[in-house]
Amino acid sequence: MADEIPNDCRGAPSPPGSRMIAVAIMAKVPIPGAVKTRLCPPLHPDEAATLAGCFLQDRVDQLAALPQGEPMVAFTPPGEAAAVRRLVPPPIRLIPQSGEDLGARLDRVLTDLLAEGYTGAIAVDADSPTLPSAYLEAACRHLEEGRADVVVGPSEDGGYYLIGLRQPAPALFRTMAWSTPAVLPETLARVGEARLRLHLLPAWFDVDRGADLERLLAATPPKAFRPRRTLAFLSTWAGRRA
Repeated sequence: MADEIPNDCRGAPSPPGSRMIAVAIMAKVPIPGAVKTRLCPPLHPDEAATLAGCFLQDRVDQLAALPQGEPMVAFTPPGEAAAVRRLVPPPIRLIPQSGEDLGARLDRVLTDLLAEGYTGAIAVDADSPTLPSAYLEAACRHLEEGRADVVVGPSEDGGYYLIGLRQPAPALFRTMAWSTPAVLPETLARVGEARLRLHLLPAWFDVDRGADLERLLAATPPKAFRPRRTLAFLSTWAGRRA
């Protein structure tokens, strides 16, 4: 089961410090029946929610070790801050997402963080739990050093696991066919139309369907991140099925 860390639900903004890239995890609150529903079956809704909590906590741990990035959690639905705070310790800032679709929410989170004075702002998913830390470090570095205006991390399903900006770019998010294979090529086309400098990270996979669970339990490349809570939960789950 995911570790729970009871605490208050404060998440007030703090000015950028020595780590000048804001890295926001875009997360759904792990409510049974509302998250990772395409994993049911083989998981039950309660198990899927627990796994989603593991994904979030493991990503927070991973980001906390980044030298350049300041980790935070952008969550939805916005009224569930207390549930998120039970999973995420108080030094990590919580940001309620707002907007009518994913594009609006991404745009709002990134634009607001850039307005606070960060050199760059990154949105990353919680659903690619073995994403190598080197990819996250590269995204931060390219934005921090001004080598790219936009950083994109492609997902194998045609979307992206990460997008980072040095300046607001609302055109990248409007009227997008989210959750389709068109997301990545359309995003890259819009980056080109806006004449923004792009750094494209290596592709990685996210966990959406039952077969992806087996992939997580299989041997992973040395560069892959080892999400300890996720792997412990899946090992126990697989043992019960045996």
